[in-house]
Amino acid sequence: MEYLTVLTIPDPRLKMKGERVETIDAGILDLLEAMVKTMYHDEGCGLSATQVGIAKRLVVIDMGDESTPEPLKMINPEIIWRSPQTERYQEACLSVPGVSAEVERHVEVKVRYTDIHNKTQEVHGKGYFAECLQHELDHLDGILYIDHLSPMKRQLLINKVIKSKRLSGTR
Repeated sequence: MEYLTVLTIPDPRLKMKGERVETIDAGILDLLEAMVKTMYHDEGCGLSATQVGIAKRLVVIDMGDESTPEPLKMINPEIIWRSPQTERYQEACLSVPGVSAEVERHVEVKVRYTDIHNKTQEVHGKGYFAECLQHELDHLDGILYIDHLSPMKRQLLINKVIKSKRLSGTR
């Protein structure tokens, strides 16, 4: 499978919500592999299916450290616990290219998901891994990290992305 095209703001498809995956078949497994390949190609640490225009609850993550010794492929992930403590993290996103901003996230989260073998799994994320989990799962509900910012800051970043695209001739 070829690389997938990552949608960028202001594409309205980034606001769609992912639908639950009912059957894990060859198509879903191929899509997860293509998402991993695309994530590496675009130098990201996570990617959701909604970012590539597919309304499915699928996420791939590879932190490049011991928290994910191999790419984490999650089907129907959901946060089942959040620490009361929060912290501000500098976030960026393949769908919001060339800009970043601080976003407040929970310091720890637990996520339950189905793996590629149709087994229920849980992962406990701390720090940057927890931030990445929350960021990617937000995408499944049509939420971008910039949606956590004030309207003025969000619009400033959107304008920067649009101007950069216009200057570079990309869409």
